[in-house]
Amino acid sequence: MAPISTPHTPFGRVLTAMVTPFTEDGSLDLDGAQRLAAHLVDAGNDGLIVNGTTGESPTTSDAEKARLVRAVVEAVGDRAKVIAGAGTNDTRHSTELAREAEKAGAHGLLVVTPYYNKPPQEGLYRHFTAVADATGLPVMLYDIPGRSGVALETETIVRLAEHPRIVANKDAKGDLSAASWGIARSGLAWYSGDDMLNLPLLSVGAVGFVSVVGHFVAPELRALLDAYLSGDTGKATAIHQSLLPVFTGVFRTQGVITTKRALALQGLPAGPVRLPQTELDAAGTEQLKRDLAAGGVHLQ
Repeated sequence: MAPISTPHTPFGRVLTAMVTPFTEDGSLDLDGAQRLAAHLVDAGNDGLIVNGTTGESPTTSDAEKARLVRAVVEAVGDRAKVIAGAGTNDTRHSTELAREAEKAGAHGLLVVTPYYNKPPQEGLYRHFTAVADATGLPVMLYDIPGRSGVALETETIVRLAEHPRIVANKDAKGDLSAASWGIARSGLAWYSGDDMLNLPLLSVGAVGFVSVVGHFVAPELRALLDAYLSGDTGKATAIHQSLLPVFTGVFRTQGVITTKRALALQGLPAGPVRLPQTELDAAGTEQLKRDLAAGGVHLQ
């Protein structure tokens, strides 16, 4: 099956921000990454984000990032889009990562708002433009002020949308008013970057999801999306409500911590997290099991 791609959904509709599997000694597990990627695509994901925050990108080297992209593209590149995280708080470094991702075979780039530096909007505009100019790949902006410390303002998003390779936005701002204006004025393909807001963002014009819980409930996310797009909002709402325990459970702490623990309990490749993340303790694991079970996901 060819990757789903239209002018309005350049990366498909259901994407998962994939964890990066490590071996027990903490090194990169490329075989595990390929097996996990294939599993996620088999479950119904149109695309995978690698080297994002859920992929522990702050603690993987540039060489590891490139190797991971190559491995995942080799595993699923004919069936799904592989979007490589290339965002840092250093524009030059981001352009280098973007070029390496392109060489490794990525189908697109996810570029986060520069974090910690808190640049002005003009700095954000120049940063994203420089990364988009660095390759021939389509770019998804990633607006997450809770992590970056600065939001992309609507006027900046509208300016960036004029760039021929900036085609989408991953919205983790938690602001439906800003999303509504951004969607209406920019024409970008808008993706929910906050699982709890998947359904509300569809209602203001989002086209799909970049999900963490897609590791476990991709078929349900697809069913929610299909129901909404077919006009059956009652069914979409019922699916959304059935998944509330999953949304809550996975994000009781940092998502990669819970996701890797749950994957391990399912017998899927995950491995440990790297510091400064820490492993989920026994009490947290039992709570995660209860949360996921309440949402229909049963672990070993």
